[in-house]
Amino acid sequence: MNNDEGTVHRPVLLKEVLSLLELNPGMVVVDATVGAGGHAAAILERICPGGFLLGIDRDPQAAELAERALLRAGYTRGRHFDIEVRRFSQVDEALAPRRISGADRLLADLGVCSMHFDWPERGFSLKREGPLDMRLDSTDASAPTAADIVNSASEEELTRIFRQYGEERWAPRIARAIVEHRTRDPITTTTQLREIVAQAIPRRHWPPTCDPATRVFQALRIAVNSELEELDALLAKLPKFIKPRGRAAVISFHSLEDRRVKETFRELARKCTCPADWPMCRCGGEAKWRIVTKKPVVADETEIRDNPRSRSAKLRVIERLK
Repeated sequence: MNNDEGTVHRPVLLKEVLSLLELNPGMVVVDATVGAGGHAAAILERICPGGFLLGIDRDPQAAELAERALLRAGYTRGRHFDIEVRRFSQVDEALAPRRISGADRLLADLGVCSMHFDWPERGFSLKREGPLDMRLDSTDASAPTAADIVNSASEEELTRIFRQYGEERWAPRIARAIVEHRTRDPITTTTQLREIVAQAIPRRHWPPTCDPATRVFQALRIAVNSELEELDALLAKLPKFIKPRGRAAVISFHSLEDRRVKETFRELARKCTCPADWPMCRCGGEAKWRIVTKKPVVADETEIRDNPRSRSAKLRVIERLK
């Protein structure tokens, strides 16, 4: 594998994240999707001295790159930071052995890193041929690959995956084309799948700004890695480990993610916890959380020009009150 550390991986919405997290020396911060360490390095600059960052990533290769980046920046593992290879839904389990009561700040930059698309052997790239894998942890032999799903799922199940996770209008037609093709030859590479999908969608209906197979690749990646279930689990655990006056920031890249974040934050920030069918409030409840970003924060034109991945990024931040 060519893990080219010379490749520039730009953290998305960096200045906005740093501003809205309101970081101070001595804080405990969890970077739940540490990736190549871009956000983490900038966060450490602001919480040191005395601060500690716990980086989590499901991908062992990404975790290794993040550790190297933070060491090169002059930080010491164990003193200033630590990196764990695990799912971000297990944040509380990562904190517990360290006798850390909770986090002052949390950042979750969802989806996949740009570097995953730079590694064709991981199977995420639409432009470069590779095995149809898409596992964020490619060492997990028990996890199904995208090829497993494409070659074994029923036409109805493929349709559901493409429609539910990719919001693909041509889902039934694409699923039918995949099933017809695999009766002759198994689908094993990214370029094979990309061509099948492109041919299944009428040419006049190809999206003008992205590859016609983009939504199908997104849907398979989400299905392979149970990404939405992982996000739901993380959001449900926020009250367990975010300290009072602590903040959580989530960057999403498509509506399925952003909708979950928006609805969870709105529910957390509710004052009244009485059943919706009660005619008046009887709980006398006070809000325990405050939504910091009334609308999602998006990248400006300069960042979009320099880093096209940021075009679809949406940042939402919530704060736990006393």
